[in-house]
Amino acid sequence: MTDHSAPDRPASRSWLPGFLALAAIWGSSFLFIKVGVEELHPLQLTLYRVVTGAVTLLVVLAVLRDRLPREPRVWAHLFVVAAFGVAVPFTLFGYGEQRVESMLAGIWNATTPLIVLPLAVLVFRTERLTTRRAVGLALGFTGVLVVLGVWEGVGGSHFAGQLMCFGAAACYGIAIPYQKRFVAGSTHSGLSLSAAQLLLATVQLAIVTPLVAGAPPLPTALSLPVVASVVALGALGTGLAFVINMRNIRVAGASTAATVTYLIPVFAVLIGAVALGERLNWHQPVGALIVLIGVAVSQGLLSRRRTTPVSVGTPATPAPEPATPH
Repeated sequence: MTDHSAPDRPASRSWLPGFLALAAIWGSSFLFIKVGVEELHPLQLTLYRVVTGAVTLLVVLAVLRDRLPREPRVWAHLFVVAAFGVAVPFTLFGYGEQRVESMLAGIWNATTPLIVLPLAVLVFRTERLTTRRAVGLALGFTGVLVVLGVWEGVGGSHFAGQLMCFGAAACYGIAIPYQKRFVAGSTHSGLSLSAAQLLLATVQLAIVTPLVAGAPPLPTALSLPVVASVVALGALGTGLAFVINMRNIRVAGASTAATVTYLIPVFAVLIGAVALGERLNWHQPVGALIVLIGVAVSQGLLSRRRTTPVSVGTPATPAPEPATPH
């Protein structure tokens, strides 16, 4: 997003409802994915989801009289971000949730900042590795091993599903520093760039989906819960959530708005337990807590000097410092 990173002082006390709403919307997306893949191939679900999100953002663009980017260079970089920040991770979460609980997918989404940091340091060179960040990374990846339950052995469908969800988070880890390096300096609004990303992801998925999964079924052939899940994922999780996130950044500041990362897995677990009756093994929430502590340490949230954290939402969208995914 290219909006202000400092909060608007007159409205500084009004950010909490939007903050909680955003965490609930993004946290519930894992429930909707779980419902959607019951009748749709993961690629088909992602295609429908992205199309719905693209239409939503294009409508918002028209209402606000904003426009899409025109520079070929920007579109070329957004093509990469669309693949790694939208098309591939959305699909991997779909594949993963065919094998694991929706709440576990929400936990894996919280590992994104841990993947962003080493890539930003070693590959894109947009960050520096400090002792604090190294300690945070070590804690975080210890938490990853605990969530996986590596002492129980590897293999099986459930373990493979977890790796797919982790792979989705890894895709965000590529998209975020890439867009900070090549896209974040653009003069276009975050809304414009996100709409372009979704349009490009739609093109990518429209080519790949029929080849891999066959033509998507018509909406009339789907059950009402699946259709509602697709609409919720696209219109709410991408369209409305983006508008709310922009407001949160404007009202509360980028640093505070980005801490929504820590509430997303909480909502994902609560919603999965209440709506689907899912249960976690003891080591999964324990590992998730270690992951979140590692993220907090790496981003300096536990020290006196606050730094802007990397947040997680849907989809990867440019932010003041740094960017935002699922």
